[in-house]
Amino acid sequence: MAERYDFDLIVIGAGSGGVRLARMSAQRGARVAVVESRYLGGTCVNVGCVPKKLFVYGAHVSDDLEDAAGYGWHIPHDQVSFDWPTLVANKNAEIERLNGIYGRLLENAGVTIINGTAALQDANTVVVGDRSYTAGHITVATGSWPVVPDIPGKESILTSNEMFYLPQLPREAVIWGGGYIAVEFAGILAGLGVDTTLIYRGERFLRGFDDDIRTFLADEMTKKGIKLKFGVTIESVSSDNSHYSLALSDGSVMTTGLVMAATGRRALVDGLGLEQLGVELNQSGHVVVDEHFQTAVPSVTALGDVIGTPQLTPVALAQAMVLSRRLFGDGKGEMDYSFIPTAVFCQPNIGTVGLTEAEAREAGHSLRIFRSEFRPMKYTLSGRDERCLMKLVVDADTDRVIGAHMVGPDAGEITQGLAVAMKAGATKADFDSTLGIHPTSAEEFVTMREPVA
Repeated sequence: MAERYDFDLIVIGAGSGGVRLARMSAQRGARVAVVESRYLGGTCVNVGCVPKKLFVYGAHVSDDLEDAAGYGWHIPHDQVSFDWPTLVANKNAEIERLNGIYGRLLENAGVTIINGTAALQDANTVVVGDRSYTAGHITVATGSWPVVPDIPGKESILTSNEMFYLPQLPREAVIWGGGYIAVEFAGILAGLGVDTTLIYRGERFLRGFDDDIRTFLADEMTKKGIKLKFGVTIESVSSDNSHYSLALSDGSVMTTGLVMAATGRRALVDGLGLEQLGVELNQSGHVVVDEHFQTAVPSVTALGDVIGTPQLTPVALAQAMVLSRRLFGDGKGEMDYSFIPTAVFCQPNIGTVGLTEAEAREAGHSLRIFRSEFRPMKYTLSGRDERCLMKLVVDADTDRVIGAHMVGPDAGEITQGLAVAMKAGATKADFDSTLGIHPTSAEEFVTMREPVA
């Protein structure tokens, strides 16, 4: 890159994708700077995947304590206590540790870290505070931000961002939304003893997931005492100190101690000056790029949540690897969005990879469906009324497994292994000829023999 620029690449945003792009590009010999206005690691490390999973672990301890009696452990209820500030403080310490790791990774790779809010002055210039920096390439990796619907009283509503630093737990809480963040936080709060209600305007939550999974999870969450109110939404919120009154679309009114909105996220592009520069945004506010992450401005690329692809950390990491190779490697590399595995850390967990049954039918596949429902072995002694669901979607013409879905303990861990096989083109015959690990829940995926449809 011509030395007339301060850097070969400036990355705006030090989230998962931005950090990976910066590091890989620097290791390829590029002069790289990354600009970050908040915290290293982005949403995932600070107010997303990592702290969420820690909270899920904490919330599940209550189930483990209850289950212990069936295994001969006697823990008097009056000797069990939970301290929310301790969980938050320990989580904060872990996040600070990870922030430090991210900083050292960048520094060790030779990346310049610039703290501040960035704006594009022109196609090759980024302004941060009162300083300007130039680069041959600029990548926007600013991620996304929670959206709270514009209703009366919206200032009283929290988002997932604030939930990670909540000073104390309320006795009652309402989660507003039907995506994975909503069901995860409903499980966290309920597991920690909060009387929890989830409100969603649709007929069922988790739109886009397999219908069997959605129905099954609703039943399991109800068993855990979570109240599900579907087909209704919040129209206004009024507050009186620590109590909130919610006016619902069905005409009813309910009170609670906390309201959290998990009603979507928007691309975080405010103040960047993209449109003035000629970078196009689509109707949903995401940056428009081609298959190579190129915007309408030749020197500007974008990746991650900001471009509207699946909002998953591994997706952003993979995009960063491809873009770094294209910019500073051999110029090759393509993203493959097929068979992306994902987990929802609700309680019980969801793991899924490939097509849902509805998607497969809509795509014209002739299908065989395999489905199994059972009580996990762990709960046979504890007596817990929690069940597991596993489902395979198989193309009847090719015998290829094109969808695998699960609700149950360790669903994410199990699904990761299935994703490798499915990415490699595994058939149902391959599953059938694979020996199971006994006794595990996972073996059910290789022992389902009779199709249900």
